[in-house]
Amino acid sequence: MGKCVIFCAAEFDALARPLEPEDYVIAADGGLIHTQTLGIAPNEILGDFDSLGYLPCGARVFPVEKDDTDAMLAIRRGLSMGYREFLLYGSLDGPRLDHTVANFQALQFLCGRGAFGYLVGKNTLVTVLQNGWLEFPAGTQGLISVFCMGPDALGVTEEGLKYALDKATLTHGFPLGASNHFTGQPARIQVEQGSLLILWDRANGFPRRSEALC
Repeated sequence: MGKCVIFCAAEFDALARPLEPEDYVIAADGGLIHTQTLGIAPNEILGDFDSLGYLPCGARVFPVEKDDTDAMLAIRRGLSMGYREFLLYGSLDGPRLDHTVANFQALQFLCGRGAFGYLVGKNTLVTVLQNGWLEFPAGTQGLISVFCMGPDALGVTEEGLKYALDKATLTHGFPLGASNHFTGQPARIQVEQGSLLILWDRANGFPRRSEALC
């Protein structure tokens, strides 16, 4: 099965992966502008359209006063269709910090439902890892930061980075994992119990991951 690719309203400059024929593309509110700019015909358009400012033809329209953000509406839609891998463009570099934090929580929402996702920014990729591992290949450079997402994260191991951890505990009250560095060696991040919010340079691409554990 392909990926659910969601375009949100914040800024970004290019696709991080080519779209595949089996991918399902959702334009969430102002994300429609990005699909139009890129010449992409979304499979679905949804949202409350307070950002876009008009109602596109054929869109699924939701009230402004609702519990879900437009990104979460799109995530729920993708999950209902059976998708388990999500890419959210325009989800990091907007003027609304509250929406960025909401998108961090949306990644945790996906992990809690047997799925996983990535926020794609202009310079950064973000994911949540739950009870599993990520691996980056040799030659990877730049920064990576790892934060506890929620209750304490137990059995955290970081290998191939400048600052290593071996079955450590990360807490949500202290940013021990901020600003680590790739060394050019193969790198692995693992958490035995709990969730990690992980951010790294977009130029390094997407890691291998234990999908079945997230």
